[in-house]
Amino acid sequence: MRNAIDPTEAGRQTKAARQYAVAYAAHYTERNLPAALRLYVDVIASHPSEQEADFSRSQVQNIVNAVVPKQELFDAQVNLAVAQLAHEGQAT
Repeated sequence: MRNAIDPTEAGRQTKAARQYAVAYAAHYTERNLPAALRLYVDVIASHPSEQEADFSRSQVQNIVNAVVPKQELFDAQVNLAVAQLAHEGQAT
């Protein structure tokens, strides 16, 4: 998937763009998924309203889909929804 920001682009970049570029490099150049995951989460936490946070969320989802078996991911999502509904008083 090609993002709107070229992480290798030289020139003036925001701190969020620089952090995203480091995470992107860990993900795609170094193939270090644990580091990339941590770095993407850091971008999201540090710059939640920046476009790099949106890109990072997409990349986190890509990593999750690559490493978590589909059934396990589905089961976790169902359990999360059930817990949220119970929290809101709408238990199933």
